[in-house]
Amino acid sequence: MTDVVARDFDRFCADEYAAVAGLAYVLTGSWATAEDLTQDAFFAAFRKWDQLQRYDKPGAWVRRVVANRAVSWRRRLTSEAVALTRLGGRRQRDTDDLEIPGDDAEVWALVRRLPPRQAQVFALTYVEDLSLEQVAAVLAISEGTAKTHLKRARAALITTPPAAATAGDANDNRPAAPAHDEEDLA
Repeated sequence: MTDVVARDFDRFCADEYAAVAGLAYVLTGSWATAEDLTQDAFFAAFRKWDQLQRYDKPGAWVRRVVANRAVSWRRRLTSEAVALTRLGGRRQRDTDDLEIPGDDAEVWALVRRLPPRQAQVFALTYVEDLSLEQVAAVLAISEGTAKTHLKRARAALITTPPAAATAGDANDNRPAAPAHDEEDLA
């Protein structure tokens, strides 16, 4: 890689890194995981930089990589939790993870409980402030599909009480089980 191309890549990283890491955090809820996914995505971009630098928006490619890897991470995490449960172990939350303070933490915990594509569209729309056309381009889906996912995400978030964000494991995609009084169980 020539010095000029390397400087272009360094500038690209400096311009895009914080926003991509923020997107990864919103999708995973873990700064450590967000950093890992972001670094992996930028490393993949570095390997393909000769091709990516010709794209109109190479940042969209990196965001798609992060969004896809966040889905893979969530699937792997769920598989690991199921395996640990089968083995009789208990999975403990990573206490090193930083949380978004205040009400935002509840909102993003709810977003992480959405189906992956809905969470991606919601995060790209509200964290990255992308239009539906831009979201569709980043995720390689149609604008109509992006609009549908955003509409479903909004509806789910409006109908989900904030307490649901803290009920159960925040990394679990299933809705929390309703609370029952002892009389209800009899």
